Amino acid sequence: MLGAVLAGCGGGAGAPDAGREAARMGTPAAAGSASPSASGSPAAAPQAGAPAKPPTMAPGPNGLTPVFERAKQQTDKTVALTFDADMTSDQGPRAEGGEHFDNPALISTLRTLKVPSTIFMTGRWAEEYPDQAKSIGTDPNFEIANHSYSHHAFTSPCYGLPALDAAAARADVDRAFAAFRQAGAVNTVPYFRFPGGCYDDQALRAVSTAKVTAVQWDVVSGDAFAKDPAAVAEQVLAAVKPGSVVVMHCTRSAAPVTEEAVQRIVPELRKRGYRFVKVSELIGK
Repeated sequence: MLGAVLAGCGGGAGAPDAGREAARMGTPAAAGSASPSASGSPAAAPQAGAPAKPPTMAPGPNGLTPVFERAKQQTDKTVALTFDADMTSDQGPRAEGGEHFDNPALISTLRTLKVPSTIFMTGRWAEEYPDQAKSIGTDPNFEIANHSYSHHAFTSPCYGLPALDAAAARADVDRAFAAFRQAGAVNTVPYFRFPGGCYDDQALRAVSTAKVTAVQWDVVSGDAFAKDPAAVAEQVLAAVKPGSVVVMHCTRSAAPVTEEAVQRIVPELRKRGYRFVKVSELIGK
């Protein structure tokens, strides 16, 4: 199941409709004005090491959750590398059997190369790897965004994932933020990425009360189950434009060459004059 979803994370799903398209037109809100409350999302009061009032986008029409894909300011040569730390709620036995859903080497490389990054983490991943979640979530080089707790679908069909109803979807977002707090992560931001990239108006409405900005992407890395890091790097390098959001993965078993690809991507983009930023900086432009 994770295989299908990782492949899908590079393409998204669900037919566009007027609401979805309009939601993308949301404008940046005042920094922190839409930050989630302590009821289930990042704490309202800034904590030590936490980003101060990260920017969000204003709600779309009829209060729909806004969707961010690429910075509107497209002359500044900035790019955000984002990494999905995927783990579905039923994959505990596979982890116990030795399957690695984490990728410490990738995180180490990002630190060594000094690449600010946004990690879209599932709550289940944070529970499985609490020490790593805390390490990432207390490092100013990173920010942790919400990728749901269960990695189940917020709309159907979505690459074979079981679907959540609206109430369960909203609770799933809260549960993920709670898992980050339990692990000790403080660098959390009010951004959300739909599992599989699948969403529709109903999904946008279901999570609207969480006061998050949904974050998609405009560059697909193709790292899911890839075996050739050079091919992944070439795909990213060919597609990046100023203001781009690149989707990659922080899941060793399902995206084994991502770290090697990053070692190729980062120096080449820097050579081209690009500066790496977190998603929060792109949204704040």
